[in-house]
Amino acid sequence: MSPRPGDSDGGIKEQQRSETKQQEPTLYNVVLLNDDYTPMMFVVDVLETLFQKSPAEAYQVMMQVHLNGRGIAGIYPWEIAETKADRVAAVARDAGYPLKATIEEA
Repeated sequence: MSPRPGDSDGGIKEQQRSETKQQEPTLYNVVLLNDDYTPMMFVVDVLETLFQKSPAEAYQVMMQVHLNGRGIAGIYPWEIAETKADRVAAVARDAGYPLKATIEEA
């Protein structure tokens, strides 16, 4: 009797592939923090240019920052969130303002 495929006959067996799940990356909030020196319009400009917010969205986030002390500028994977926060600091520093952004897990 000849061995059937898959029987243990000393031959090579194919390994079954397990399905790999693609996991969504962990997302992080880029949060702008209020200060007493950065003008509101500068914050709106930052939100429009760095975070591609519409003027209405930028104004709404700026008001959250102004009234609540903080506002979410965007939600991104870690590397992008870190880059956005660094860009906020650089643009603000170049303009002479102390605007800061932090990163928090969403």
